[in-house]
Amino acid sequence: MKSGPPLLELYLRHRTALIDYAQPIVHSRAQAEDIVQEAWLRFSRQSSTPRIDNPVAYLYRIVRNLAVDCSRRQQIENTQPDGDALLDSLPSALGQPEAITQHQDTLKRIEAGLNSLPERTRRAFLLHRVHGLRFKEIAAELSISTTLAHQLVHTALLHCMQQVSDD
Repeated sequence: MKSGPPLLELYLRHRTALIDYAQPIVHSRAQAEDIVQEAWLRFSRQSSTPRIDNPVAYLYRIVRNLAVDCSRRQQIENTQPDGDALLDSLPSALGQPEAITQHQDTLKRIEAGLNSLPERTRRAFLLHRVHGLRFKEIAAELSISTTLAHQLVHTALLHCMQQVSDD
């Protein structure tokens, strides 16, 4: 960095102007002060960089970049709904005992359907749907062809769907 006034003195002399520069970008005096502080920390760490001909301009550039980044983050946060508001807008299953009972009944039917399948078919289905194995992995696990593994899972799925649709 070019020799001249000490860095801290330079920063302190321009601090208020830097805050005034950042404030219109971020629309908050407190946020602008935080940005200027962060800029100072980055600026003061630059002792190992090549000479900076105009340290004041460089400091302003750091402040501008940080303020623009902050403003972009704020815009993104403002376009995304608040997490609590989003959760409140979702329907709650807790308030709907009929839905809970219906889902439990459906699960019981699927379980009964799976239990009525031949062991190899049930195991292929569980390996695929519950454990996430691919057909090639299921085939190796059960010592069958990949085509047969696919067929067993398909058969089990159709059987479970039929159990659920039967009233």
